[in-house]
Amino acid sequence: MIPTFRTATRLVRSRAFVIPRTPLPSVSQPTLSIRSHILQAHPPQATPFRQIRTSPSPNRSFHTTTPNPASRYQQSQRLRSSAWSLLQRWAARPTFYLEVATLGGITGSWYLYNIEEVPVSGRRRFNVISTHLEQQLGDSQYQQVVQQYHSHILPDNDPRVIQVRRVLARLIPHSGLPSNYDWKVTVIDSQETNAFVIPGGKVFVFTGILPVCADDDGLAAVLGHEIGHNVARHIAEQMSRGIFLLAAAWMVELFWGIPGGFSQQLLQLAIDMPKSRAQESEADHIGLMMMAKSCYDPNAAVTLWERMQIVEKKMAVPPEMLSTHPSSQRRQTELAALLPQAYQIALDSECSVTGKYVEEFRRFGDEYAY
Repeated sequence: MIPTFRTATRLVRSRAFVIPRTPLPSVSQPTLSIRSHILQAHPPQATPFRQIRTSPSPNRSFHTTTPNPASRYQQSQRLRSSAWSLLQRWAARPTFYLEVATLGGITGSWYLYNIEEVPVSGRRRFNVISTHLEQQLGDSQYQQVVQQYHSHILPDNDPRVIQVRRVLARLIPHSGLPSNYDWKVTVIDSQETNAFVIPGGKVFVFTGILPVCADDDGLAAVLGHEIGHNVARHIAEQMSRGIFLLAAAWMVELFWGIPGGFSQQLLQLAIDMPKSRAQESEADHIGLMMMAKSCYDPNAAVTLWERMQIVEKKMAVPPEMLSTHPSSQRRQTELAALLPQAYQIALDSECSVTGKYVEEFRRFGDEYAY
């Protein structure tokens, strides 16, 4: 099924920097972060269903039935047979090819109409989720997180809250996000190495990530990455991609008899995870350029992942091919390759005059000028 509003709200926090705890989510409920290296939002705990005790009526027998695997298989076989029969009857129609061409043309036109360009990276992608729906998801998720961690939220005068607000205030003007964003900073006293930005400007930072950040520049790398997901609207893109993945899984089960869960896992591994890794790299790219424009040292993004790689050695981290996130080593390499561009942006933004890295910006700019 297409992700519902309730299911989709869980996607809002999926882009957080966190060490993963689950290997493979299903395609019907996509997550923009199965493996993150620093942060992942802790999912809200489900409320257990209330048990209702029933007693049999004295005038009739009472018994429970359990699903019969054989019956389920027979039902699936009948459904598959009916689908093949329907397809054969359609193919026998004299206007079959015209109808296929018309349907394909409508689908292709709809797809092309919803192609848009991602800011900063310039990548083109398919997206049918509106910004209004994203705002609704963000507002709903914000209330859930606040309710879950209300007893651990730090007061506004806490030095850690002041630090996050200070860094965020420098990043926001260079984010390119709409001016109507209602930015709110919430710092949670927890050892979780976690941080995320919900669409609409709701920023959550767990104190456990601050030692990994080390300073304002490292924190700017983390917040820039998370804001980058919002700039690129990665949640909306993944929800849009889930429509095709779900349809493909349904077709595979219907016509080839492969169980839906298994086909979803295969599609997740072959399509969704590589695209999610590309989104993570894109968020790194956007965040790096945002840091440079805000006069933070871009090299801090590289050293952040060096520290994260050390942390990962103490954890059971799945291999890159089974993750939605690139490895820490790959991220260091990709970010290092973008440093010349980032420092040039910093120079063009007059950070070499107003920032604290005057000599570094000038030296780096001169080094890559020839």
